[in-house]
Amino acid sequence: MLAATGAIVQDLYTFPFMSKWYQGEKMWGLHEAAVKSGAMWQVLFFVGLLEIPFMLTLANGSVDGTGNIGFDPLGLKSDRRAVTEIK
Repeated sequence: MLAATGAIVQDLYTFPFMSKWYQGEKMWGLHEAAVKSGAMWQVLFFVGLLEIPFMLTLANGSVDGTGNIGFDPLGLKSDRRAVTEIK
């Protein structure tokens, strides 16, 4: 739902500083302009960096199908929560 809202809002409102790069394109036009300017390569690169830990876990064979990839910065994982979620 948030993505749908973003798609609508970017057609209705443009930040004033964005006029330096974009000249009133709508959603698909913004995508094409971002590809031409090289911004999409940056997005692809940084999302790829975020995927590296999962790929390493996958390569080690330690993925057990539960979605646990070892990322728990807040320390919320506990055995009690795992059993509760399964039930």
